[in-house]
Amino acid sequence: MTTGNTIVTQPDQRRKGFTLSPLALVVIPLAFLSAFYFYPIFSIVRLSLAPAGTLDISAFGKIVGSSYYLKTLWFTLWQAVVSTGLTLAAGLPAAYVFGHYNFRGKGLLRALSTVPFVLPTVVVAAAFTSLIGPNGVLNTLLMGVMGLEKPPIQLLGTIWMILLAHVFFNFTVVLRIVGSFWANLDQSLENAAAVLGAGRLRRFVEITLPLLSPAILAAGLLVFIFDFTSFGVVLILGGSQFATLEVEIYRQTVNVFNLPVAAALSLIQVLFTLLLTIVYTRLQTRAARPLNLRPTQQTLKRATTTPARLLIGATVTFMLLLLIAPLIALVVKALGDGVQPLSELFINRRGSYFYVPPVVAIQNSLLIATATVLASLFLGTIAASVLAYAGQSSSTMRIRWSAFLDPIFMLPLGTSAVTLGFGYIISLDHPPLDLRASPILLPIAHTLVAFPFVVRSLLPVLRGIRPDLRQSAAVLGASPWRVWREIDLPIVARAMLVAATFAFAISMGEFSATALVARPEFPTMSVVIYRFLGLPGALNYGQAMVMSAILMLVCSAGIILIERARFGDVGEF
Repeated sequence: MTTGNTIVTQPDQRRKGFTLSPLALVVIPLAFLSAFYFYPIFSIVRLSLAPAGTLDISAFGKIVGSSYYLKTLWFTLWQAVVSTGLTLAAGLPAAYVFGHYNFRGKGLLRALSTVPFVLPTVVVAAAFTSLIGPNGVLNTLLMGVMGLEKPPIQLLGTIWMILLAHVFFNFTVVLRIVGSFWANLDQSLENAAAVLGAGRLRRFVEITLPLLSPAILAAGLLVFIFDFTSFGVVLILGGSQFATLEVEIYRQTVNVFNLPVAAALSLIQVLFTLLLTIVYTRLQTRAARPLNLRPTQQTLKRATTTPARLLIGATVTFMLLLLIAPLIALVVKALGDGVQPLSELFINRRGSYFYVPPVVAIQNSLLIATATVLASLFLGTIAASVLAYAGQSSSTMRIRWSAFLDPIFMLPLGTSAVTLGFGYIISLDHPPLDLRASPILLPIAHTLVAFPFVVRSLLPVLRGIRPDLRQSAAVLGASPWRVWREIDLPIVARAMLVAATFAFAISMGEFSATALVARPEFPTMSVVIYRFLGLPGALNYGQAMVMSAILMLVCSAGIILIERARFGDVGEF
């Protein structure tokens, strides 16, 4: 208000109005999660544990009293621990190189390292089969060079293939989370220690490692969650002799239809992943802080010494062999049979209403991915903004709400997609959510899968915005919407493009939930690839390879776009 020539502001009231409005928007993502996450999970629990309306926990007794289920739980734990350790061992040296040096082809290599993370497991299975399968490129080459009659590499159906595939999938998680954090560490502390006479190893152990530990632990926990809930890798590449909790949930639900046991296993998995996501979000909160963001030209350096060049060369070679070789082998196999599989993409050989030409599945995937981007970006931006505002608030209550909501938003990331798909089938079959036969169920399922990734892509950038910028604008009379539009949006716009592209790539490659809820006449690319892989004949195999290569190239293009739009190395993915 104005008194004479003096302008009197009411900063406390304006600031209070600014923080309350964004926080109130949290009802939108919470309503979405309530309808399409918590309600299906609750429906499964209610149907399975109380089929007659009374509590029956005998399924838990069967699990505890059965050596088979205990062995399944033990295998799930130890393979996740070993896979996580191998992924950290492979990813940390690369994170150091990407966090310290600038070299030719770095952006392209980092983009390609992310492609495996968004590929469906059926494509990964095809890629590894093309590279090291009995008739794969590598075995064929070795047999020809060494004059062997049998393929020397026999990894399909072994635990080694599972571990290798997990490293292949999750390598980029360590590279991005640890590498981006490492690149932004304040080097003045190490420089001061060097001046005082501390050696390189001592500086790393006493200064760098303690600062880096939240990012390393966060990356390790996230990789562990992915490995703990592994489904397609174990089911397709491991064979019938291996089973994680996720695979056993699928078998008990689809093959045996033992709903009480499936629900009990689902509850064990959900509770365990909830605990892990709480720890993960706490670590990410510790790692996140307002940053003085600088161009990468100021944070990265060129390799000027021979050891540095050798380290970069070894890292690039390792990444090419681990991440790029299977993708190249897939393309080689896709092109190996000439143009016939390409022309067959436009033909429905079966002539059935329930089978469509493969090109129609490509159109379906593009349509679903577009809807997924719009929905997940809308919900994820709101959720990330709420978490950032509440976390930077001076109110203890709001900070606690942020700590509570963060793992809630992360829950779909560690939940069985098979369980969710089955939950949709049994819960969304009556008004007002009678969606079981509706094609919009696929964008909903994909949005739920992409939502946590959008939140984690936006949240570090929003948390990096200095709170005093928003507070100053609010004191000067800007409305909450104007503050977000003129301060937050210009800073976070590129991160939103990254999140949208990530959601698009995830939707294009999603398979687990899609396999259960997709209508036969409205399939996606991943479902059609799975169908072709299950059919005999060279033509079906060729079409599977061609569609897998197309899907891989689409995901690669999206990831390359992400790299061009990213602000430095900001973001968790």
